[in-house]
Formats: sequence, structure tokens, C-alpha cells
Amino acid sequence: MLTTTKPQRIHDQSLRPRVAVVLAAGLLVVTAFQVALTFGAPFGAAALGGTNPGQLPDSFRLVTGFSTLVWLFATLLVLARGGRALVPLPERVFRVGTWVLVGLLGLGALMNFASSSPWERFGWGPFTLVMFTLCLVLARSGLPGHPTRQAGPPRRES
Repeated sequence: MLTTTKPQRIHDQSLRPRVAVVLAAGLLVVTAFQVALTFGAPFGAAALGGTNPGQLPDSFRLVTGFSTLVWLFATLLVLARGGRALVPLPERVFRVGTWVLVGLLGLGALMNFASSSPWERFGWGPFTLVMFTLCLVLARSGLPGHPTRQAGPPRRES
């Protein structure tokens, strides 16, 4: 008799930390970009719709300053979800937070692809789409240190 198995979510304990580290590195790139904008780097054409080439106005620099904190927290959240917690918080915060981040990155990818800025459309759009995909993989994975269910009936040992 031929048996078929259902596709499984990613449960590989060694894959989850690697996905988390790669995603965290990407989030640190976004964080560094936001820091640079906040401190006056002339990258306005590649941010916030690209309507302010050069240095961003002060009001937008406040936005990028706040974004820096959000992305930094997202980095810590992702690392914790991957089993490398740097701050002690309940697992539920990491699980729910990762799903919130999936939504933010998905929305961010759509906004970047829809932007009139070529920097956002062709640079940040694909980058954010990769980040969204990694975050989705991480969010769908089991929690570190917890056994995960396998598809199919339990095996009997003889």
C-alpha cells in the first residue's frame, strides 16, 4: 500500500535559527538605513515614496527615527522566535509579534512595488519581498525547544 504524506510546515530545529539570523541581518540593514535617514543622509529618493530627494525634512526624520526603534525591536523579536532570545519575554509575544511582522513586511513589499520611486520599486520591493518570505517561514515554524507534530498517524514501535 502506498502512503502519502501531507506537506509539513518547516519544523527543522536547525533551519529555524538560520532563517531567523538571515532575517535579522536583513532587518538590521533596514534599521541602518533608517538611522542614516534620521541623521540626515541624502537618501530621500529611496524612502517614503521618494518624494524628497536628498535629505529628508525634519518631520520625516522623526518618522524614520521612530521606524528605527520599530525595526530594532523586530530584529530582537525575530531572533527570539529563532531561539536566540536576547530579552526575556513570553513566547506568545514572539509568536504573535512574528505574525504582525509578516503583515508589516507584506504591506511594505506592496507599498514599495507600488511606489513611484525606482529605488523603492526595484530595490526595496524585492528586498522586502524576500524578508516577507523569510518571516512567513519563521512564523509558520514551530517554537524553539518544543516538539512539533508530524503529519500522518503516530508510528508504532515494534
